[in-house]
Parts: sequence; C-alpha cells; structure tokens
Amino acid sequence: MIRVVLPAHLRKLAQVGGELQLEVEGPPTQRSVLDALEASYPMLRGTIRDHVSKERRPFIRFFACEQDLSHDPPDTPLPEAVAKGAEPLLVVGAVAGG
Repeated sequence: MIRVVLPAHLRKLAQVGGELQLEVEGPPTQRSVLDALEASYPMLRGTIRDHVSKERRPFIRFFACEQDLSHDPPDTPLPEAVAKGAEPLLVVGAVAGG
C-alpha cells in the first residue's frame, strides 16, 4: 500500500479529505504510483503530468523521505520507506514569485 499526500486543490478536485492509499502493480515508481492514482481518480488525469507525454507538469514537485524526487526518472524505484508504506509520497504544488 502506497501512501500519497496531494495538495489541497487536487484533494478538492478528487473529492478526498486527506492522505490516499493506493495499490500499485509491481515495484513502486513515480510512474506506477501516478498510473494507479489516475486510474483510481480519473479527474486528476492531466493535473500532475501531461496527458500525452506523461511528463511532470511545471510547478508540481514530488518529495519523499526528505528528498526531492522531482527530477528523478519516472521509473526510478521510490525509497524503501515509501514502498513499505512507512512514509508518504508528497505531491506538492510549487510556489513561484518574487
């Protein structure tokens, strides 16, 4: 079971109140977790990654175990603590401005 925390605006869109728990096929990677997330919550398709290229959208970041995973290749295995459900994968909306 993979735990995922979404930013408030995506939780509202998905109509969920808090942390999500997802079953992921195979080894947990960013790609497999996002595939499971979009399969369970189709209204999130295109909000975290592009519909066609499946690349992470600008201003969306991924964190786990106090590490920024945003620039890791999508098929890189997630940290063991995330794979075991001890730590969540955080999807964070980045803030820009001056």
